Amino acid sequence: MERSAQTHNAGHGTVSSYATGFILSVLFTITPFMVVINHVMTGWMLTFTLIGFAISQLLVQLIFFLHLGRESKPRWNILVFLFAALVVLIVVVGSLWIMNNLDYHMGGHEMDSSIIKDEGIPQQ
Repeated sequence: MERSAQTHNAGHGTVSSYATGFILSVLFTITPFMVVINHVMTGWMLTFTLIGFAISQLLVQLIFFLHLGRESKPRWNILVFLFAALVVLIVVVGSLWIMNNLDYHMGGHEMDSSIIKDEGIPQQ
């Protein structure tokens, strides 16, 4: 009976791991906020810094709170997570590609005219 209880709780964290995760989450939230508010960086440097903090925040959430990789057999959980991330990436990149293609082929004014024509909106 004890063995099944230990196996069942094998993926759960301790109070210290939750505290560490919480402190890191707060740090990875406040730091980029302060960077933006105080105008420490601009342009691409700011973009890459924010992306770096976002990825760090994602990893902290996955490791400390969702316990990804701490189970006795984490391979399936990681594969399912990677597949879900791939699907989200395909949807986001595909949407951006479609919107960019529409913007290229139908500039702003042409798109408005096309929508007005298709919808049958009377012009004033």
